Amino acid sequence: MTSLILVEREERIATVTLNKPDKMNAMDMGMWQGITDAFAELSADDELRCVVLKGAGGKAFSAGADIEEFRTSRGSAKQAGDYAQVTHHAMQAIATSKHPTLAVIEGACVGGGLEIASVCDMRICGTSSRFGVPVNRLGLVMSYGELGGLVDLVGRATALEIVLEGRVFDAKEAFEKRLVNRVVDDAEVVSQGYAAARRIANGAPLVARWHKKFVRRLAEPRPLTKEEADEAYACFDTEDFRIGFQSFLDKTKPVFTGR
Repeated sequence: MTSLILVEREERIATVTLNKPDKMNAMDMGMWQGITDAFAELSADDELRCVVLKGAGGKAFSAGADIEEFRTSRGSAKQAGDYAQVTHHAMQAIATSKHPTLAVIEGACVGGGLEIASVCDMRICGTSSRFGVPVNRLGLVMSYGELGGLVDLVGRATALEIVLEGRVFDAKEAFEKRLVNRVVDDAEVVSQGYAAARRIANGAPLVARWHKKFVRRLAEPRPLTKEEADEAYACFDTEDFRIGFQSFLDKTKPVFTGR
């Protein structure tokens, strides 16, 4: 695993850190590939319950693409297309993660950083965080794979506003646009983020995975099959349901097994 992508585990919460603070965690190809590799490893670990994504240094989640890399890796449409395959795989790895994902955002979250955050399941940021996709100033287009998460999150009209104006805006506006779930004091971003991660991790993991699956499926226009609809009741045959139900009756804290 590249040192520019750090993976740490504490109990049943994993943290994936974008680790290039000297460049505000600007993304290069190695970092995109590192994300794909990290999430492949984490999704295979059934002991995990939540994955936190954050940027190193406290000043930025990610300031977007490492523009200096364009000279060597995005010098033509062909090169850019090949590069995009790497970025799309990374974003899909996050979006399809088996475990719930939470972006803990300090400082700038723009361009590729916002793309990454948009495909997480939840986003918590600080009051001084900044958001936007100012690629129109570079003559760049967000590809289909890059736009998809943003459109799914905020809808077509707001996604177009963000990319057509190219404005960088504050956390209050990001919340109003539904880009983030929660805005907290800057000093509390990390603590509040991990408090949310612990709440997720304390829940029944099979339930979290089913909810992620069902929400993705509901975004598709085709009607549910009977088999798909019936899957919503499979939880009643799990050990976790029996543990949760008994704990409710006993007024104790449930300890779920994931079975």
